[in-house]
Amino acid sequence: MMNYVITGGAGFIGSHLAKSLLEKGHSVQVIDNLSTGIKSNLDGIADRISFHGIDVLDYQELEKILKGNDGIFHLAALTSVPESYVRQNEYHQVNVKGTENIFRIAEKFHIKTVFASSSSVYGNTKNIPTQESEKRVPINPYGMTKLEAENLAMHYSGNCDIVGLRYYNVYGKAMINTGAGVITQFYQNIQKNRPPVIDGDGSQLRDFVHIDDVIRATISAMEKNTGSTFINIGSGITISILQLANMFIKYSGLDLRPVFVNEKEGNVKASQADISLAKRLLDWRPQTKLEDWVKSLY
Repeated sequence: MMNYVITGGAGFIGSHLAKSLLEKGHSVQVIDNLSTGIKSNLDGIADRISFHGIDVLDYQELEKILKGNDGIFHLAALTSVPESYVRQNEYHQVNVKGTENIFRIAEKFHIKTVFASSSSVYGNTKNIPTQESEKRVPINPYGMTKLEAENLAMHYSGNCDIVGLRYYNVYGKAMINTGAGVITQFYQNIQKNRPPVIDGDGSQLRDFVHIDDVIRATISAMEKNTGSTFINIGSGITISILQLANMFIKYSGLDLRPVFVNEKEGNVKASQADISLAKRLLDWRPQTKLEDWVKSLY
């Protein structure tokens, strides 16, 4: 049995991770100030975890909780690209300063840390699919905070391994009622017999990866001896936003047509993971196919 701490453990990914770690027989502590996390995500396991309702900016309290643990999963973050434009200082505080607190403590006590980076660090990359060695040029404030977090990871990894997982577009059943992504929006609109609304012309390409696959990769990153590194976690397969909208319409059986609106600022044109490094270092392959999952909803 290992002793793990998950920051952002009441979030979509964090709560799934907590449940999986408990199933493996590990001890789990959750840190979440519930600014975006939802306490009910932990229903069913609340009596088996230690919950700390603190902020990642509270260094002293963090140090007390993290000291003596076997590993840290740092998932706490603010993640909305549009919101990152209007709350830039807050995004920097949480995603950069809060992350630095975690890394400082991890280095001090030699605790391996796996943290949530993002495909947003690449920006509008020239090479699709994208390898980890690709130049990182984020095009929005959220992506900038993730790039700064990666730079901090390299700085603090002298006495401990820090593994940054560049998550692509994570989806799953629990997200479609509470999330903010395009899958959530399409599903909720169609449930109300409304057409899916597409930002721009729908030609943007995305790589969607299922939550179960993400959790397997995240745990493997903690268990495997990878050293400090950054790893893409995606499906390795792309779909356009228009194709995704039409897929939802098809399986809903409704007579709907997508509606197009002006594209939001900071929207990446194409995003696809080269997952060869994840396959090699983590012995991991994605298993859930997006179309199978969408079909299962109906």
